[in-house]
Amino acid sequence: MFRFLPLMVKNSLRNRRRSLLTIGSVAVSLCLLGVLFAIYNTLFLGEATPAQALRLIVRHRVSLTQSMPVSYRQKIEQVPGVKQVMIWQWFGGTYKDARDPKNFFARFAAEPDRIFSVRTEYEIPEAQKLAFQRERTGCIVSQALAEKMGFKLGDRINLVGDIFPVNLELKLVGIFTEPQNEEVLYFNRDYLRDALGARNPRSDQVGAFVVQTNSADDVARVAKTIDDTFSNAPAPTKSESERAFQLSFASFVGNLKLFLLLICGAVTFTILLVSANTISMSVRERVGEVGIMKTLGFTQGNILGIILGESAVISLIGGAIGCLLAAFLCQGVAHSPGASYIQALKSLAITPMIAVICLGVSLFIGLVSSVFPAWGAARTSILDSLRYSG
Repeated sequence: MFRFLPLMVKNSLRNRRRSLLTIGSVAVSLCLLGVLFAIYNTLFLGEATPAQALRLIVRHRVSLTQSMPVSYRQKIEQVPGVKQVMIWQWFGGTYKDARDPKNFFARFAAEPDRIFSVRTEYEIPEAQKLAFQRERTGCIVSQALAEKMGFKLGDRINLVGDIFPVNLELKLVGIFTEPQNEEVLYFNRDYLRDALGARNPRSDQVGAFVVQTNSADDVARVAKTIDDTFSNAPAPTKSESERAFQLSFASFVGNLKLFLLLICGAVTFTILLVSANTISMSVRERVGEVGIMKTLGFTQGNILGIILGESAVISLIGGAIGCLLAAFLCQGVAHSPGASYIQALKSLAITPMIAVICLGVSLFIGLVSSVFPAWGAARTSILDSLRYSG
């Protein structure tokens, strides 16, 4: 059949307007499928990094908006398998103009003397680490955030509180690197506590604890032990792996996994119907031509293969264009402000495996949509083909 490949390519573009429209519809559909496959792969099939595999996030069982007493840390530290515990408090607030999405980034209160022993993947010069530990108003930012915002050492960063009724005047004393390209700022939790005042009940409350275990095998057991310890406390806890905690933000929209699968199925079915209608129109216009081809010696198998090949060529061209469009869209999503809410989306990309799957789906659509029209044309007798008037 490969000797008929030039004929397949030429025939597939014989009606250029219809062919271009079909390629465009396949490309748009495969672009959407590619992005959905990439999201599914990133959220549900990706694996935690070695550092993430050792960490737990302990928060209030009801909601992240509920706080816990800081005294919980002493009890958590006594759980067998726990290596280190750090306070992790979301501050929120506003930086410059809140209406500009560029000004949004994660802002956490943490403990300077513990953060680098818990976040072991963070790398920072020793002098900057010591400065963060010494200066109460000091803060550190990730390299990705520094590049995005143009931050330099010594810059003043002012945060206007919203969740907390205080404004913070921070000095940038360190820039750290980490493998996940996070856009995040950390400042001294004691500075927040002092700003709130000793009489403020929230000064001794925390939003979450980051727990580092001795090994990945300890994570499940430690999580269960912590939750059992505080099960009857006024503020019961929910302990989960760091990756599960990140994915919990995606659950706000419901059963995201089911939504993605249903949308993928609906898109595939819709483009299958569109392609089948287009191919049927093309075959009906060429019934007489099929009769001439049979007169010249083309067999039923040749004609069946040529028509299937034409459909496959159109679908693969559309699929390839769709993959390229999906790759650009994934890059846009990965660098969008919304990716700061779901850290896993930072690594959103069209992998070679996803590209192969998308091309396979496009080929499947092309073959399935054309198999019945091609089979009918191949079985039509020479006399009926030449007598057919459309």
